Amino acid sequence: MYLTSEIKTDFFTKHGKSAVDTGSPEGQIALFTHRIQHLTGHLKTNKKDLVTMRSLVRLVSKRRRLLDYLKKNEIDRYRAIIKELGLRK
Repeated sequence: MYLTSEIKTDFFTKHGKSAVDTGSPEGQIALFTHRIQHLTGHLKTNKKDLVTMRSLVRLVSKRRRLLDYLKKNEIDRYRAIIKELGLRK
């Protein structure tokens, strides 16, 4: 499987506050970004997989809402996560 518990722990340790703080917006955004990249690669080979397409759109909108939340409440954390993950907006 592409997303094991060790990978998740690594994301939350690296981007969040700690390994057990899975609710931090930075950790969730990093996890969503990893999943989005995986689904994008899958869709490049399987263009007609509509269920995966729908899941990808849902993940992108979830990540966008978390980024909007960070931008509205704590702009410094927003700028840091955007720079760290290499997102465009």
